[in-house]
Amino acid sequence: MRFVIVTGMSGAGKSTALKMLEDMGYFCVDNLPIPFMTKFAEMFSTPDAEINQVALGIDIRGGQAFEGLDEKLQQIEEMGIPYEILFLDAGDDVLVKRYKETRRQHPLGGTGHIDRGIAKEREKIAFLKMKAAYILDTSKMLTRELRMELEKIFVQGKDFKNLYITVMSFGFKYGIPQDADLVFDVRFLPNPYYIEELRPKTGNDPEVRDYVMDNEKAQEFLNRLTGMIEFLIPNYILEGKNQLVAAIGCTGGKHRSVTLANALYKFLEPKENYGVRIEHRDIGKDDITKER
Repeated sequence: MRFVIVTGMSGAGKSTALKMLEDMGYFCVDNLPIPFMTKFAEMFSTPDAEINQVALGIDIRGGQAFEGLDEKLQQIEEMGIPYEILFLDAGDDVLVKRYKETRRQHPLGGTGHIDRGIAKEREKIAFLKMKAAYILDTSKMLTRELRMELEKIFVQGKDFKNLYITVMSFGFKYGIPQDADLVFDVRFLPNPYYIEELRPKTGNDPEVRDYVMDNEKAQEFLNRLTGMIEFLIPNYILEGKNQLVAAIGCTGGKHRSVTLANALYKFLEPKENYGVRIEHRDIGKDDITKER
């Protein structure tokens, strides 16, 4: 039997994940009273059990009984029943936004104090995050990306990557990304904007890429950048970091930053111990501004 406990921050996507696991053939139960956990696990652990893939949703809605969850998990371990914890997380600002958009109250927030509820919840469920085999930060994940990660882990049996890296290009004139962990400025490189035939193109076009990278400074910058990122990644993983945003900026976020972000993404993509995605935040904003 594969027994998965799905938990995490309220608003991080636990219900969505359970529905996805159900589509993948898991028998899913959400918000089972915590005192029933051991009986539930025992029921499906018998050799003749027809159901061999089970997912159980547990969260702070368990109320006072939630305090006894750690003890219940120990009992399940003592019974020799293996389990895995999938912990869904998201940044506080993202969680607040999601609650406001859905006009829901946080289970621990009382009347209107969403941020306080989030802080209390983090404290109460910290032990679950420590026990988790898989931590997924859904702050920047699209629904299809979450499904892909779950399929890799629970269907395809691929090794899980606890660190997820977002390589982002941006334009300084549109502001530095608020969620960036690392910010790099490439405005010192020659600007394709001033080459008439390159101006309407982007860093995704070969002509712009070649113009930007046909420069010793660009090559040296990329070498130093990849060396530093390569050094940082294993240290971030050791510290338990699960989301890293490396942002590369130029003036408009269309030419130089896109080129270097693509180059960094290409360097990172083949690695095995983390996931990576690329985002060009401002690549089309100049065109929209001109149309207005």
